[in-house]
Amino acid sequence: MRGAGKRIGKQSVVAVILAATLFVSGCASPQETPEEQALDPSNPVQVEVWTYYNGHQQQAFESLVADFNATKGKEVGVSVTHASQGGVNDLAAAVTASAEELVGAGSMPSIFLTYADTAYVIDRMGKVADLDPYFTAEEKGAFIDSFLAEGDFAGDGGLKLLPISKATETVQINMTDWAPFAEQTGSTLDEFETIEGITALSQRYYEWTDAQTPDVADDGKPFFGRDSMANYLITGSKQLGHELFAVKDGVCTPDIDTDAMRALWDNYYVPLINGYFSAEGRYRSDAIKTGDLICYLGSSSSVVYFPAEVTVDDQTSYPIEFGALAAPRFSEGVACAPQQGAGFAVAKSDERTELACVEFLKWLTEKEQNTSFSIEAGYIPVTQEACTYENIAAVAEGMEDTHENYLINLEATLETVSDGVYANAPFAGGVDARAVLETSMSDAAIADREQVLAAIASGESREEAVASLNTDERFEAWLESFTRELTATLG
Repeated sequence: MRGAGKRIGKQSVVAVILAATLFVSGCASPQETPEEQALDPSNPVQVEVWTYYNGHQQQAFESLVADFNATKGKEVGVSVTHASQGGVNDLAAAVTASAEELVGAGSMPSIFLTYADTAYVIDRMGKVADLDPYFTAEEKGAFIDSFLAEGDFAGDGGLKLLPISKATETVQINMTDWAPFAEQTGSTLDEFETIEGITALSQRYYEWTDAQTPDVADDGKPFFGRDSMANYLITGSKQLGHELFAVKDGVCTPDIDTDAMRALWDNYYVPLINGYFSAEGRYRSDAIKTGDLICYLGSSSSVVYFPAEVTVDDQTSYPIEFGALAAPRFSEGVACAPQQGAGFAVAKSDERTELACVEFLKWLTEKEQNTSFSIEAGYIPVTQEACTYENIAAVAEGMEDTHENYLINLEATLETVSDGVYANAPFAGGVDARAVLETSMSDAAIADREQVLAAIASGESREEAVASLNTDERFEAWLESFTRELTATLG
């Protein structure tokens, strides 16, 4: 500018000063990130977060929000508010209604907790931000690969869903009642490694309990139950080499293999109609509490609900020693367990608001915050540095309200994740398709178990009653119905 001349007009002076100001403001601090340039502590961006957290989880999350607002948020210019929308389904309905701009629906939140299927539906409306441009390769590399990959809906490197805390499935056991059965029958915990092993254990337990009342026929007790049939069918098929929900470009083409389906049938329908398995209660932990089950396969996060004692009746109860093992697999299959846990999606907005959302989410997934919150929620953290037994155990042991069963279950959880977890890509109709998986085989087994019990009551033996139902024709009829129902959900 020194060579600009001796005489400069008034307008030229203004232009030169403005240009210089812009140049200085843009270059004064090479260390500033684009986020810091866009956000202003004197004019904070308001960010609203919707979750389905309730009770202890809600308290833990809101404590984190307050901590963020008082520290990082104040520093960079972001203020977060939180609202729980009730349960998982309530939140999904509320967010979807907002995205569709239905009459009476609230405005879209800045950030919402969601499962992939719901996020995918809203993303197809063009209302979910791609967070990939806001993360460096190093930042993305800090996450556990499979956890982060769930947010890449199109397989193009996008990031529509950021993991916050995760779970899988573990076998959770009443070791108090397991001990006498194992001692008297020679059963071992190693048999839990395979799905077939659990089926064999369950038959053995039924026969062992039945023999304790020789004057009453066929009154053996069930041993095992499953909380999620959809997980069983999806991961069981995957273990046996068939991706039940094979998705490409958002379109699902089911890979329904007859042999894989028969293996799944033989290790759920058959033991359930025999009485070796049970599906009573909303969750299998209900039957653990009454002593009607020894163990179940459920979400690793459900460990906080595992009962502390068996209550037989008003006068009889006894404490439970808790035990946990990694999720099983088919003996001829590869290890594969479900990847569970919602993530955070950011509503598409202006860049400044999206940057504010990302600031909060990055802070939330830092080691310290992510570890403590995950423990309080009953989950595991999502970064490689945080998701180690040493880190989680050290933090958990220093927290006053850590559930005692959490640490017992932790080793089984991490072993399951290490062996391999899986979440199918989201697709149109995914929510309805999963509902078919949740009920189809289970409903057939429960209904046929009632037929077996009615036949026993009328004088038939269990073997005779089961034989009339456990046929190739029954399996084929179910498979045809299942295929038809599943295909219908995909349009």
